[in-house]
Amino acid sequence: MGLPEPHPGQPRRADLRVSDADRHAVADILREAAGEGRLDIDELEERLEETYKAKTYADLEPITQDLPVAGQPPVPPPAAPTASAVPVVYGQGEASDSASAFLSNVERKGVWVVPQHLSVNAVLGDADIDLREAHYSAREVVINATSVLGSVKVTVPPHVHVIVEGNGVLGDFKEPSAKVPEVLSADSPVVRVRGLAVLGDVTVKRRGPRGPKRTLKQHLGLE
Repeated sequence: MGLPEPHPGQPRRADLRVSDADRHAVADILREAAGEGRLDIDELEERLEETYKAKTYADLEPITQDLPVAGQPPVPPPAAPTASAVPVVYGQGEASDSASAFLSNVERKGVWVVPQHLSVNAVLGDADIDLREAHYSAREVVINATSVLGSVKVTVPPHVHVIVEGNGVLGDFKEPSAKVPEVLSADSPVVRVRGLAVLGDVTVKRRGPRGPKRTLKQHLGLE
């Protein structure tokens, strides 16, 4: 099926430039076809090369024309989650708790309850505090992070408002970058990260929700 003709005065869709997301969508179709045995490895490599060289939709359309998805436009990337789509859970938890890594590693991740006051210490060790699936014992929680020749990493999701108030002494105390923006709602929790980094680092990062674990075949696009 060919691309529809535009109204007079509008450019043809076939002549429009494709985005990186369009190329990646076609590449996913090709990898899925190879996993089903519709393409051999040489054909897959050849078509992937053509995909990433494509400039317009007219260049992309023939690449999947003989596959079951022929005639369908590339799948757009999923929309960013809105604040209302990310539920915030407040539960009963401890008033205070601690996590320490002395010449070792410690982590808190998955579904867990963040206490109102959490002390995190890393001395010649690494501490990883992941709040992406966490519940909160209070609307505002405080993380006191101390790193001495070690590393503390705090990961927050978009729906959490984070305030960084720590200091570095011959070390780094880093706020989250703007790469992943805040997506807040009326019930968003507040996380204050305080403390000190001495010849070490405390890093706060904002990342999207944790996805399901992927197998090697999935990473290769063969499942």
